[in-house]
Amino acid sequence: MKSGSAESIEKELDALSDQELQAEAKKLKSFSLTNAVFIGFLAGIIFYSIAKSTWGLFTLIPLFFIYKLVNDPKNLRAKILDKVLQERNLK
Repeated sequence: MKSGSAESIEKELDALSDQELQAEAKKLKSFSLTNAVFIGFLAGIIFYSIAKSTWGLFTLIPLFFIYKLVNDPKNLRAKILDKVLQERNLK
């Protein structure tokens, strides 16, 4: 899987067959679910830190990791894949 600009990802996905697109969607679905669990866990750490009034690294480190997870190139690929699947009426 290559990372790159949105246009290059879209061209790459357009070249795939319907079956290949569905297989790719299955792989990215498990990635998205795992990402959501990690983000939820880190958000829980932040809420606990705020509730206990302990601002500091215990609050900032999870924020940094959430930022990195949200801006992962696979997230962009998943969004473009959803768009391509909808265009082909596969979703």
